[in-house]
Amino acid sequence: MDLLLTVIILLTCLLISNIISHYIPAIPTALTQIAFGIILALVVRDMSFEIETEWFLLLFVAPLLFNDGRHFPREELWRMRAPIFGNAIVLVLLTTIGGGYLIRWIIPDIPLAAAFALAAILSPTDPVAVNGIAKRIHLPERVLNLVRGESLINDASGLVAFNYAVAAVVTGYFSLSEAIFDFIYMFIAGALLGLILGLLIFWFRYTLRKQGIIDVTFHTLLQVLTPFIIFIITEELLHASGVIAVVVAGFVHTLVSERTETMMAEEKIVTENVWSIVLFILNGIVFILLGLNIPSSMRETVENPNIGNWLAIGYVIAIGIIIFAIRFIWSYFFSHYQYRFGKNNGMEKPDIITCLLVTLTGVRGAVTMAGVLSIPYFLMNGAFFPQRSLILFLAAGVILFTLIVATLFLPMLSKEKAITGDQQNMNLSTARAKILQETLKQIRQEMNDDNELAAYELMDEYKLMFTKFHPQQNSETEKHQKQVAEIRLIGLKAERKYIQEVFQNNQMDQEVYEIFEKALDHREEVLSNNVRTGTIFILGKALRGWKRFNGKARKEQEANFDKLRKGKDIQLKAIQNAIDTLERHVVNDENPDIVHAVILDYKRIMKRIRTPRLHFDERKEEKKEELRLKVMDAERSEIHRMYEAGEITSEQAKELRRFINYIESVTLYEHSE
Repeated sequence: MDLLLTVIILLTCLLISNIISHYIPAIPTALTQIAFGIILALVVRDMSFEIETEWFLLLFVAPLLFNDGRHFPREELWRMRAPIFGNAIVLVLLTTIGGGYLIRWIIPDIPLAAAFALAAILSPTDPVAVNGIAKRIHLPERVLNLVRGESLINDASGLVAFNYAVAAVVTGYFSLSEAIFDFIYMFIAGALLGLILGLLIFWFRYTLRKQGIIDVTFHTLLQVLTPFIIFIITEELLHASGVIAVVVAGFVHTLVSERTETMMAEEKIVTENVWSIVLFILNGIVFILLGLNIPSSMRETVENPNIGNWLAIGYVIAIGIIIFAIRFIWSYFFSHYQYRFGKNNGMEKPDIITCLLVTLTGVRGAVTMAGVLSIPYFLMNGAFFPQRSLILFLAAGVILFTLIVATLFLPMLSKEKAITGDQQNMNLSTARAKILQETLKQIRQEMNDDNELAAYELMDEYKLMFTKFHPQQNSETEKHQKQVAEIRLIGLKAERKYIQEVFQNNQMDQEVYEIFEKALDHREEVLSNNVRTGTIFILGKALRGWKRFNGKARKEQEANFDKLRKGKDIQLKAIQNAIDTLERHVVNDENPDIVHAVILDYKRIMKRIRTPRLHFDERKEEKKEELRLKVMDAERSEIHRMYEAGEITSEQAKELRRFINYIESVTLYEHSE
């Protein structure tokens, strides 16, 4: 069949599968797409889409992992580095060795090296399928971050182990020392090359901007091509791990962009929209291709009279249970080891349910299928690769087994189940508040040096809206506000310490010192007596106090400009001292997100003190409207996510969309006046 027609059919199936998933969210999109692939393979006999493993990794895995590296929370990656690297490397090796011996014991016809190869290619997890399942249930964030984090690395470790096992079967030669050396080399060289190439591409883009090449389409295309360029250079020139290289490059891209790059708002919007389309297509096509290859992989084994179909299915179930059992045992003992030596760092005591969740989220997917299809047909001596068709059948069967088991049992194990009445517990007021919270988070992510002041003003608007639509607090909110107040008291104490030191060193007038002390006393009283006080009131009170002092001083003595300047400088330095104190505190705090939010509010106050709003700023208003349009898209996406997760009903989703449309229409009306 013509390649173009094949691609069109695949994309059509992708669209239909997503429509089905919208109306039947109980079935993960990945399973629907696999089913479409199987149907296509059975109905359209001459349809085939064979792709080599190297091409598959380049076309699908490289951009997907680069994007995951761009968006994976670095704080979580660092905090969970031990379990992530443990699962991605140690667990892969345990699965390869332990699973290989058990497969050989269950199926003696498979040689030991081939059993190792099968176990190795079954070791990488597939987070895309888990994300599809997680849409409809409430998996713990720690579990999701763990499986997403390990998937950034275990594709490389699993494929390396698989390639060595296959080479051992084909050549009959295997050296443990050479394998370990090459394994380490591929990881280290891949990481270093990803770091260097990521920085070089960023420097190239920065240089082009300085030369006046600021075309949005050009820079968007360059960013989308980045993972492909890095993967090809790493694999072809240094024969290192291209997978590790693109992951590291993704981290570097985001880190350097946040710290140094001032990307135009239009470019950011276009780039993210293009990425969303690319990822939508790649994620879906991967599973359709997986389903497309399953019938051909199983056909030879099913037609083999020496292997009964029920026996083959029994082998699949046994191997699937072995893979899950090894993962469960590792998760159980490693989590208890971590708790024993890390409970002072705020770790929760591990339990069986959490270990089972970690186990079942480790579903297998497209990388496993792509790898196993690359097994050669012949050995070096000309003989057939032993039990190749059976190995392909077992790999395809285990992929389906892990997906089905996760789909059936993850909702049962999850503490909060979707579509079981929980969605009725969330009223519209709570749902609106949740959307507004997501909006504030989106604004923080989009903030940069160019739109910082506009972002702070927009955040203030949404916080006032939050108060309007969610005036009552529940116990969780009260607990959160209490934690916020405790963090603010730490910052306030640091401010007071700095101001007292300045006064004791005779660098501040008595009058200015008393005004500062009075403002600090009032803020401390508010924090101590009312934990439900909002962010804007607490820090805004200090800002208004300083403005009143400014106005009073100007009226009383216009000539005393030096006193005003010194007072402003002292306040800025006091706030900076509070920020520095909180940044040191965030390392050991159990709630780093809260500390970061307080730091962000301090920075907002500093920005406003430095740039007082004396007149209407047209450019700032334009930046604010750009941000507003972005966050409204994020709000609509959050409504869709809440509906898919079973948190709200379809009627509530419609009401919330009307709520967003109302905000949008009011905003447009106000700015047209």
